Amino acid sequence: MTTGLIPGGQPPDPRPTGALPQQRREPAGHAAQHVENRSRSSVITARAAASFEPVGRSVASARSFVRDTLQGWGFADIVDDAVVLTSELVTNAVVHAGTSADVLCLRSDEGVRIEVADRYPEREIPLQGTAVNMGSPDREGGRGLQLCAALAGRWGVEYIPTHKTVWFQLDLPARAVGTRAAGPALPSELLPLADSRVRVAVVQVDRTGHIAAWNEDAEDLFGYSAEQVTGKPLTDLAAWPHTPGTSTGIAEALRLSRWEGSYGIRASTGRVTPVYASHLRVRDTAGEPSTVCLLVRDHERAVLQTPLRGPASDSSTRSEGQNTDPFEVFIGYPAPDDLDGLLQRTVERARDMLDGDSAFLLLATDDETELEVRASTGLPSARQRFARVPVEAGPGRYGSARMPAVHDDLTAVPGAVPLLNGTGMRSVVTVPLKVEGRLTGSLGVAAEAPGRYSNEEALRLQFAADRIALAVESARLGELERLRRGSLNFLVEASDLLAGTLDRDQTLALMAQMTVPTLATWCAVYTIAHQASEPYLSYVLHEDEELIDGIKSLLSKIAPPDPVPTPGARVWSAPGEMAHQAALRSSMRSLGLSGSQTRQVTPGIGPTLATASAVGGETVVLPLVARNRVIGMLTLGKPTDEHFRQEILELAEDLSRRAALALDNARLYSERTAISQSLQRSLLPPELPEIDGVEVEVIYRAAGEGNEVGGDFYDVFPIRDGAYGFAIGDVCGTGPNAAAVTGLARHALRLLAREGLTGPTVLERLNSAILDEGARSRFLTLLYGEMRPQEDGSAELKVVCAGHPLPLRLRQDGTVEPAAEPQPLLGVIEDLELYEQTVTLDPGDVLLCVTDGVTERREGARMLGDDGLADVLTTCTGLTAGAVAARIMRAVERFASDAPSDDMAILAMRVPGLHQD
Repeated sequence: MTTGLIPGGQPPDPRPTGALPQQRREPAGHAAQHVENRSRSSVITARAAASFEPVGRSVASARSFVRDTLQGWGFADIVDDAVVLTSELVTNAVVHAGTSADVLCLRSDEGVRIEVADRYPEREIPLQGTAVNMGSPDREGGRGLQLCAALAGRWGVEYIPTHKTVWFQLDLPARAVGTRAAGPALPSELLPLADSRVRVAVVQVDRTGHIAAWNEDAEDLFGYSAEQVTGKPLTDLAAWPHTPGTSTGIAEALRLSRWEGSYGIRASTGRVTPVYASHLRVRDTAGEPSTVCLLVRDHERAVLQTPLRGPASDSSTRSEGQNTDPFEVFIGYPAPDDLDGLLQRTVERARDMLDGDSAFLLLATDDETELEVRASTGLPSARQRFARVPVEAGPGRYGSARMPAVHDDLTAVPGAVPLLNGTGMRSVVTVPLKVEGRLTGSLGVAAEAPGRYSNEEALRLQFAADRIALAVESARLGELERLRRGSLNFLVEASDLLAGTLDRDQTLALMAQMTVPTLATWCAVYTIAHQASEPYLSYVLHEDEELIDGIKSLLSKIAPPDPVPTPGARVWSAPGEMAHQAALRSSMRSLGLSGSQTRQVTPGIGPTLATASAVGGETVVLPLVARNRVIGMLTLGKPTDEHFRQEILELAEDLSRRAALALDNARLYSERTAISQSLQRSLLPPELPEIDGVEVEVIYRAAGEGNEVGGDFYDVFPIRDGAYGFAIGDVCGTGPNAAAVTGLARHALRLLAREGLTGPTVLERLNSAILDEGARSRFLTLLYGEMRPQEDGSAELKVVCAGHPLPLRLRQDGTVEPAAEPQPLLGVIEDLELYEQTVTLDPGDVLLCVTDGVTERREGARMLGDDGLADVLTTCTGLTAGAVAARIMRAVERFASDAPSDDMAILAMRVPGLHQD
């Protein structure tokens, strides 16, 4: 695409000399005129032209060209209509007609005229007075002319033998006297969408940021009554965007005299309601300041949103007698109040001042070793924005960035101005921006023709640069301070989130979600399990979820980046190159140009064009280093032709250090948890034996996160000759020492019982073994018994209860009674005298054994206790052993709302009834 801009003067006649007389088709009812006649009645003040190749992407380029041109001229009111009409007409030329398109924009006092010319000159000219039928709006053909008729003030079609030109003119909207802003009358279907009843929340905030007033509409929108929120800080409800450095904080916004924009309010339901807000700072009669906030739902923003303001008139139109500020002379009054607006206004004024085709402005990084592109006009800004150029590299322009320079022809010095490579610009003048002798930036103006600039233009541009350097540096420092504050807040929140989990997968997800879209458009995390293993693609995230699978597919075809431990971000070109190749293959297939030598990619395999575009920008890799070892890489990417800001890369480096430590902590925790759980599982019996004539059911709940076994334990095991041993116990304390006693008790019981010892002897031997542990010993409550099913359907039990909650026996008639007497616990005294008691379970009877975590379940001052457990057990008549255990557990859980703080074990044994089971 070639472009040119000539401010002031008459436009040259675009038609070739000696051409045949023009033929024009002008719609009835429109007073179409010759362009020559219009030129005499209205002065053409600027002209911009561009040519577009007959490819599909040219339509988007033409839209951007017209939008940038009209916004630069201050015609914001008609930009949308102009872009729509240009898009339709260029589509007709490059897509349907298959020719290149020439777009010409003419600026006058009345408005703008845009011409779109193609090389397909059809000659279907209607007869005089014949109605013109342009077809249905649902058809592609003729729709551009219908839109011209609907939107343009005047339009027409002009023919010459080799070209056809469709032109339209958009006039600036007339505004009634006394009206601040007005819009045209629109059909109802084009009006902004709103609810049947628009609610405008009025919230007044005092000087400290606390809510002082809250109207009924605010109650309806967010669910809080005025009494609930009055006196609370608005910051408690506001969900403010946290993108570092790109927005004012809510506390700062409330102190501004006026603010307008979007944020969210957390409703009473917990969900965030997006709102559009208009803030106005006022003071009462006593001089006390407060802020009035008007809020509507975000999709109803048209109710409050102020129309965009066009560029202010030049200072020459201001009233005489006022002092003229050189800065205002160049920038215009009032000056933009944000850095990006100031820089964009600067390049536009510099381009117009030197009659250039393009202009650009670069700002120095903190260490002044690089210049970063921050604003441009007439250049592919999306490709150039935030690109970085080293100051002292090479003999060219940026090797002497601290001095003005003029290049008559860039083709003679390739690479002298890297920013202009491949743009078609030939001559350029650049000057430094300095503050107190320190380089802060560089301003340049370029033209497509060689030899356009001399030292005189350099002096004029340097004079302008000196006028605006201090204002730019002040705005840059303000932006940098906001960015740093936002970065600190971002890192604090990131640290809190990363510290809040020890799960590896959740840590990976948090890493990606914190970077996208705050720092990058997409993110990939590679992990390295061991030093000898290869990096593995563990997580991929894109701000558009539909592109995630495509990016995974693309990255899986690329060798992972090298795990270099050197800190800092390094550029990784492989994804961009692969994306470019994928886009090229896809384009060739769509055009039918892929031959036998081109590797075919079947549908659904490989990245699509959208994926290639998403990954085609700058990609950087940051190492994840923890405990002097590279455990992975954090990869951040931008879409096609975009670059990272230096401040964002520095923030990403800080985040990568925190994320690496969190990821390594999660790895260590996972490994140790797996080992702990494996050891804990070894303390429980692998499975319960099948006992003829007796149902056995166990429910075990260990308190604490990640625990499978605590201080409570149980066991049921065969002894000999149809006899079975059972035990349920509770070791004092928790941790490894308690677990050691648990393992000792369970294994000792099995070993001693199978030696043929009686129950009291088994427990006395176990008591001695616990005391032998010395300082590691723990006292132990234990219920141990031996059970032998009888031929008559009953079961005989011999039970010893050493300091444990007494077992309960449930008879068929619903009565509940203790099945043993209490005796001393184990691990306290050496000489124990224990005895066993014999209990016979008749058919239908149940024996329930529990640990104290069940009976000591608390809700405030209430405790379940032995009596409460007995009351629950009386309701279990006729239930199986499994149903009895489940009912007891449900009753315990429902007794208190808090999570259990102690381990719980329930052992239920039931002898089936003779005729019931």
